[in-house]
Amino acid sequence: MIAGTRAMAFVMAAGMLTLPPAGGAVAQMTPGAPGATTTIDGRQLPPLPLPFGGTIAEQAEKSTPWWPPQVVPPKNAPNVLLIITDDAGFGVPSTFGGVIPTSTMDALAAEGLRFTNIHSTALCSPTRAALITGRNHHSVGFGVISEQSTGYPGYNSVIPDDKATIGRILLDNGYSTSWFGKDHNTPAFQASQSGPFDLWPTGLGFEYFYGFVGGDSNQWQPNLFRNTTQIYPFDGNPEWNLVTGMANDAIDWITRMHQIDPGKPFFVKYAPGATHAPHHPTKEWVEKIEAMNLFDDGYEALRQTIFENQKKMGLVPEDATLTPWPADKLKPWDQLSDDEKKLFIRQVEVFAAYAAYSDHEIGRVIDAIDAIGELDDTLIFYINGDNGTSAEGGPMGTPNEVAFFNGLNELPVETQMKWYDVWGTEATYNHMSAGWSWAFDTPFDWFKQNASRLGGIRQNMVVSWPNGITDKGGKRDQFMHVIDVVPTILEVSGINAPLEVDGILQHPIEGTSFAYTFDTANADAPSRHTTQYFEMMGQWALYREGWLLSTKVNRAPWEAFGAANPDPLNNQVLELYDLTKDMNQTTDVAADHPDKVKELKALFIEEAQKYQVFPMDASVGKRVAAPRPNITAGRTEFVYTRPMTGLPQGDSPSLLNSSYTITAEIDVPAGGAEGMILTSGGRFAGYGFYLLKGKPVFTWNMLDLERIRWEGADALSPGRHTVEFDFRYDGLGAETLAYDSMSGLGKSGTGTLKVDGAVVDTKEMKNTIPMILQWDEAFDIGSDTLTGVYDTDYKPPFPLTATLEKLTIKVDRPKLSEADIKKLEDAEQRASD
Repeated sequence: MIAGTRAMAFVMAAGMLTLPPAGGAVAQMTPGAPGATTTIDGRQLPPLPLPFGGTIAEQAEKSTPWWPPQVVPPKNAPNVLLIITDDAGFGVPSTFGGVIPTSTMDALAAEGLRFTNIHSTALCSPTRAALITGRNHHSVGFGVISEQSTGYPGYNSVIPDDKATIGRILLDNGYSTSWFGKDHNTPAFQASQSGPFDLWPTGLGFEYFYGFVGGDSNQWQPNLFRNTTQIYPFDGNPEWNLVTGMANDAIDWITRMHQIDPGKPFFVKYAPGATHAPHHPTKEWVEKIEAMNLFDDGYEALRQTIFENQKKMGLVPEDATLTPWPADKLKPWDQLSDDEKKLFIRQVEVFAAYAAYSDHEIGRVIDAIDAIGELDDTLIFYINGDNGTSAEGGPMGTPNEVAFFNGLNELPVETQMKWYDVWGTEATYNHMSAGWSWAFDTPFDWFKQNASRLGGIRQNMVVSWPNGITDKGGKRDQFMHVIDVVPTILEVSGINAPLEVDGILQHPIEGTSFAYTFDTANADAPSRHTTQYFEMMGQWALYREGWLLSTKVNRAPWEAFGAANPDPLNNQVLELYDLTKDMNQTTDVAADHPDKVKELKALFIEEAQKYQVFPMDASVGKRVAAPRPNITAGRTEFVYTRPMTGLPQGDSPSLLNSSYTITAEIDVPAGGAEGMILTSGGRFAGYGFYLLKGKPVFTWNMLDLERIRWEGADALSPGRHTVEFDFRYDGLGAETLAYDSMSGLGKSGTGTLKVDGAVVDTKEMKNTIPMILQWDEAFDIGSDTLTGVYDTDYKPPFPLTATLEKLTIKVDRPKLSEADIKKLEDAEQRASD
């Protein structure tokens, strides 16, 4: 017998059913009663069915019915609300010394505990994968985000079946489970309506999902799903915003679950898009923050203010100092022009409004839990940030984050000022200057993506549980990591980690419970999590009992498109910090402790081997454009015969860095036609092929900075027509990435628009989009969902009023010649020398 089967053994005694203990509880009840319940050992999920306990004769009158007991959690298992915000460093919330008002977090801290030393992975979806599984991010395939996934176990963005999520564990133990907001743990290549859906939240143990799939989303017009069905609650409601929309839906779900079955505990993962770009607060919150004048003195002054606040709050030692301002990367405030200061202040006020707005809506959810009488028995984790504050807007910020991911990361201020008055509205996909991001990571430095600096990996957290925490307003400084949350939930709820799920033996939980810190007597107890590795895109670190070995930062987050370090394990400058004396990495003591450096590097290699960190890869942009599984992979021709909307970028034909021909066979009715034939992307990057007042038009939206249009001179007459857009690409294509070279991407080409075989317009594009279209928009045929590629021409949904008979896309991807390969190999060798 396997262990799980033994665990489910049961005995009948004295007319009672006795099951093995779960968290110390033993369930006893009259066997077979319709309302019978039981807790389970939980080592095998789902539990084996119990044999029928009644009697069966030929006649029902002579038989005894018996109902299998319903599985319920152990007695006193609390509700759980797990909140994690996005791209927020240590110095963002007022609860930890920041200037942005986070009254909900403040209130929870007053009733619970503040945790000052919990760590992330330095990037969003890797942190989230670790959070929901209790395992390190490489262990569950999320060495990087899914959009950068590669074909290695630590990097394929596929959470394996032997590492069940907290949602699945709690679900099978009798909880109602749900997930609201950001889902960045479904592989980008499995996000279409063709599935599979086993790695969507509903397939990972979360019975209900309301949110978006991907790294970020327009909060005004999101790519939004309820379970696996796309929904459009914002249609006809321009004031609608996802931050409030998801709070409303969470309140509705929690309230419904409670009134249907008040005794059944709930688990909610609540993951707002804030404060990841785009920063999209409501006008009301922007005006509130503007009136506070928090940022008029600039980012260096902000950093100092936060630092002093943290000292007053006892978060930072009185004798602590800050690392110098990185003037070589971020221009000091007093060197900025007046327009730069004006723009940057606008950027950060919108960011701050977004953070405060999100915190307020989280408060509404907590108030709803209080209103149903469940707050005292709800364990709330409020984690500030899944990594440090993002610097992906670059030193100048940007009105369009999609531009950053295509290499345009320092748009001049005169260009950005065109969006000044609409910053944060649906007209922007905005991000702020990295100077603010550096300040918001105070008392630490550097940013999201930087796994070797605490500014990238050090978060803070508040935990509230009135029935389980008595040290109200207490502070805990023990070292922790997000992988520690799952074992903490399991310990508190009295539920065992499963040994087997769906017949698959489970890999052990890798985190360490910190439930011991809930006890006032353990306020200053040593941390039970003593060793932790960190690695992100070739930057790495190793924590061991107060020591931190870390690589010197050799790339700012916005420097994503150059040649990558070919040997990130060894080709590094190693730094050593004694965090017991130097909590924010101000003094490198590697030269004084060479043996400790050697010891910790060896330990890092051991941990890296254990948790699937190898092969290490320092590339960033290269991996965005790298080939990965896709339902279009290997295909060069695509044929569609009916309208279709909502196909995500990861599962649609890619036209980037290629020659292609799009041919539409249509039937124009009497009176003419208009509408969208084909589009991919939206307002911030993409293309559209459509009829405008009867004329064929093809438009490339070049990152919302320029539109390149081809247009026929005449409207199409009624009847059958063939309209075609042909593009000939001049570059070498994406195959250059295999040689650590971006040289084949984003090159020029010539587009030709034809009607019934006759050329009606020809234009050359001097540059093309190299990396990615707007990722939260779709590939649509016959209409345009969400935002359009050119507001001047049309407004979505812009349905096609002609009949689409057939749409054909042929893609001709460049192939490298032997001479091309030799040149690329030589250049790669020179770069590594």
